[in-house]
Amino acid sequence: MGVAGTLEYLAEVLSSTRRRKKRKQLNTVSLKVRMDCEGCVRKVKNTLKSVKGVKSVDVDLKQQKATVTGYVEAKKVLKAAQSTGKKAEPWPYVPYTMVAHPYVAQVYDKKAPPNFVRKTEDPAIVNLNPVEEQYTLMFSDENPHSCSVM
Repeated sequence: MGVAGTLEYLAEVLSSTRRRKKRKQLNTVSLKVRMDCEGCVRKVKNTLKSVKGVKSVDVDLKQQKATVTGYVEAKKVLKAAQSTGKKAEPWPYVPYTMVAHPYVAQVYDKKAPPNFVRKTEDPAIVNLNPVEEQYTLMFSDENPHSCSVM
């Protein structure tokens, strides 16, 4: 393989990378969709399945949640859900254990599903401050030097 062969190989590699389309990444999009009955569930599920790139759709009537998995963008899925005429928004909840102070007014939500609280970006709510962390560790069962009264 001489210089000509090497040049041919490089030209082939470069031309093949230009032709390939950039593949979208596999995403999971969760939405809160206001649904009242099985007919609403069917309508939302069929509409979300029709979006290009969707692999699976799970709809939970009790939690008012629709989860879409596939090679899709969140904005397109949200727009499709809103096209059904139902009120739709990105899933606003996180697990209860992800927040340090789950009963603060900005986070606690009576309408949230069990073991979930509203998502927040406020670092004072999400993380413990050093003093709180120290008290938490002082009475922890995993700490061998913790309070022996308990």
